Amino acid sequence: MILPAALLLGVQLTIPVAESVPVLNVEQVCHGIAQQGGVTFRDPQIAQELKNCLESEQAMREQIEKQWSSFQPADQTHCTNESQMGGESSYTELLTCLEMARDVRAMQEPSDSTDNVESPDKANANPTPKPVLKPGAKPKPKP
Repeated sequence: MILPAALLLGVQLTIPVAESVPVLNVEQVCHGIAQQGGVTFRDPQIAQELKNCLESEQAMREQIEKQWSSFQPADQTHCTNESQMGGESSYTELLTCLEMARDVRAMQEPSDSTDNVESPDKANANPTPKPVLKPGAKPKPKP
């Protein structure tokens, strides 16, 4: 029956993120990255590229672990779900999503340092319009 399977999938996507960094399987994405860098599938560089990728992903995971509690729980859930979509998971993608969500939220919050500063829009509420001149035209002298 399709309905229970669809419900199970929906429940799986909305499970809140635990207090710790999720465990992602980065091998698939690293294999793809390594093979893109090789000349042939038997290129000896592929093994080194794979090792480099896996080490990079581990470093990203460690960085996320240090910052995990500073991210909003809603962002943790959203970004974890997004980083696992499509079957290829990446800590680099997860960290990028978390940082972007945090930065967007910070931009949307009013800043305390600008509360006493008059905004340019208020300072120039009724600016005098400036005439538009065509190229080569000389301005008319003021009376």
